Amino acid sequence: MEKMIKLLQQNARLSNEQLGAMLGCTAAEAAAQIADLEKRGIIKGYKPIIDYDKLDGEIVTALIELKVTPKKGLGFEEIAKRIMEYDEVDSVYLMSGGYDLSVTVKGKTFKDIALFVAHRLATLDSVISTATHFVLSCYKDTGVILCDDVKDERGQNWL
Repeated sequence: MEKMIKLLQQNARLSNEQLGAMLGCTAAEAAAQIADLEKRGIIKGYKPIIDYDKLDGEIVTALIELKVTPKKGLGFEEIAKRIMEYDEVDSVYLMSGGYDLSVTVKGKTFKDIALFVAHRLATLDSVISTATHFVLSCYKDTGVILCDDVKDERGQNWL
């Protein structure tokens, strides 16, 4: 099972025949393993990794730190569920350390994200404070290197 998951994380477009050959089983057995992982909720879905820098339209990504007051008896789950419902929100993580929740947001402009934070996140009852960090470049996402032949400030290749 672990080897199947690792292969799918590297390339979810491998055929059952390819997976079977890599795992030493038949295509039907590979398909059955995937079906079982999906049925058990271990595999939640499949999606491409997008290099937004290569798209014509700009996409802005921000990482937002939230300090929140958890509700008695509900913990952080209630506020996390409310935040997850916003279309702009890409991910929500409960964190240890200086803040409670890490929220990744995507928008068309810096202003769109700033307004989202000011008018939607910061106004939630449980939110004590926010700190927004805009992503300037993405070099690697979900284990996939996105930059092509990157040069440092001296013009030297570092990949």
